[in-house]
Amino acid sequence: MTSNSTTGILSVCGTSGGNLFPFPSNHHNRVTLEIKPPPPHYLLLLPSFSLRRRRKYPSRSAFALPPPLRASSKSDMDGGVTPSLFPLHRCKTLHLVRHAQGVHNVEAEKDTSAFLSQTLFDAPLTPLGWQQVDNLRNHVHESGLIKKIELVIVSPMLRTMQTAVGVFGGGGYTDGMDILPLMVANAGNNDRSAYSSLNCPPFVTVELCREHLGVRPCDKRRSISEYVPLFPAIDFSLIESDEDTWWQTDVREPNEGVTARGIEFFNWLWTRKEKEIAIVTHSGFLFHTLKSFGSGYHPLMKDEVCKHFANCELRSMVIVDRGMIGSDPSVTNYPGKIPQGPDLPSASVAEKTPPNSSS
Repeated sequence: MTSNSTTGILSVCGTSGGNLFPFPSNHHNRVTLEIKPPPPHYLLLLPSFSLRRRRKYPSRSAFALPPPLRASSKSDMDGGVTPSLFPLHRCKTLHLVRHAQGVHNVEAEKDTSAFLSQTLFDAPLTPLGWQQVDNLRNHVHESGLIKKIELVIVSPMLRTMQTAVGVFGGGGYTDGMDILPLMVANAGNNDRSAYSSLNCPPFVTVELCREHLGVRPCDKRRSISEYVPLFPAIDFSLIESDEDTWWQTDVREPNEGVTARGIEFFNWLWTRKEKEIAIVTHSGFLFHTLKSFGSGYHPLMKDEVCKHFANCELRSMVIVDRGMIGSDPSVTNYPGKIPQGPDLPSASVAEKTPPNSSS
């Protein structure tokens, strides 16, 4: 499914339509992202990325980014704009998660040149990372979030799949169960028992939400044929190539390329029927995608959306389909007048009632 690179693009919305709105929550932050086609002077000529075919990303000079939007008045920045209202079926709730601490995070903290080390190829989680996974798992269960999520989308990397399974997967798996495990025991040398695929959402891998591509071995994935035995119940069917054809040894994907890919990913979400989705991905992908929404907002709200994610951090957001990219009808709206009968609107009654007369 290849999105058109010149229509239906995610854009930062002007103040007349509202921007990103925090919603009250007892358990985690929630903000609203709006999708609408950009006006002509903000049109982005971005490369098209396919879930089935990866095109070589262009250089930085090939991207035309829009000028930053600014709030139209001081009252806008003070949060005095009128609240926005959207049809529920034009919205999706996204629970964005950065993977837990990986071995590459620890080594790069000591020396950033470690990112170039072949020993960090497709880096797994550290023991501390698994503790972070356990803590987030407790949170999503205690908050009731696990019961709401209909789908888990995960970047096809060892550290993200380990995080996704550990947080959103089923309970313990034992041999002889009549289901596939989400993750086998000791996958990626993690000393973890197997996780069941019972009583949890389905999992699907999507290449569009991968980390910065190229140069760094920690961001190069293994072949899908290597992952399948480790994560038998994860769906890899949206990935076309067994080998990693997206990663290049000598070319690092530009920041604008990550943003373009993130925009394509968010637009692709409207092809999914699920309304509440968990997405387990990477710091760079989240930062460069979300900051494209960050202009023209109150500084505190911009920080809620755009700041870098910590390891194993979860933020909940609502994405709004202002551009009518999706086509799902409402499942909760009810047409009324069943059965049919007289139903003169009160406004019409007021128009027909002479002045000074009682109704």
